[in-house]
Amino acid sequence: MASINSNGSLKGRTAIVTGASRGIGEAIAARLAMEGARVVCSARTAETGESRLPGTLHETVERIKKAGGEATFIKADLAQAIERERLVEEAVGAYGPVDILVNNAAITYFMPVQEFTEKRFKLMMEVQVYAPFHLAQLVLPSMRERRQGWIVNISSPAGIHPKAPYTRRGGGTVYGMCKAALERFTTGLASEVADDNVAVNVVSPGLVDTPGVAVHGLINDATRARVQPIEYIAEAVYRLASGDPKTMTGRIDYAEPFLKELSVKPAELV
Repeated sequence: MASINSNGSLKGRTAIVTGASRGIGEAIAARLAMEGARVVCSARTAETGESRLPGTLHETVERIKKAGGEATFIKADLAQAIERERLVEEAVGAYGPVDILVNNAAITYFMPVQEFTEKRFKLMMEVQVYAPFHLAQLVLPSMRERRQGWIVNISSPAGIHPKAPYTRRGGGTVYGMCKAALERFTTGLASEVADDNVAVNVVSPGLVDTPGVAVHGLINDATRARVQPIEYIAEAVYRLASGDPKTMTGRIDYAEPFLKELSVKPAELV
């Protein structure tokens, strides 16, 4: 049975998880808390009624606290620089310097390039590319000074180049651009901070049954066999957020093969 280990491998560490009101972010927050981390959950949806999708920050934090873990939430719109700065400032004020940053938040529109508006393009780039970049800038000085830090960015197979034969079906080009940029940022930053004992990695979830995936209709008869349990992603993030930065950094990992490499089975979540 799943439980919180307050003396786990992440005891005493502060983690920020963005997009933690539901889905993958909620699962990651729960998994880190299970190992003793103090988890700061962030998203735009704090309470019921603030989104058309199910799930809130309040519910994520209550889930963790009910199991005996330590968590709090900070509502923030990551499309706004001032909100990103406030998130890190308040997280440090609540639990101390940030040891783990998980960039999971996303806003996504699926439509062909010809129909994509400038406003939506810039919003996706801001939330999925610049926000992780900026948040990393905000937490890195303390990580480098303390010579301890883990940054995990959540990507997608959409970042891989499409292969021929091409079809007229489309809509994921901008999403793929964002994820490809995020992955290149990850490996570049990993090389920059390797000597500071800071790890920077990517977990690519594949297809997971979450409220966000459901609203875009991405799970259907053709894709259902590829759906991956959310526990795989949460476990992969935990392993990368607790690994040795000297040997586990600059990786672009797909959750299931990564866990097989480590001979690890995903833990049941609280």
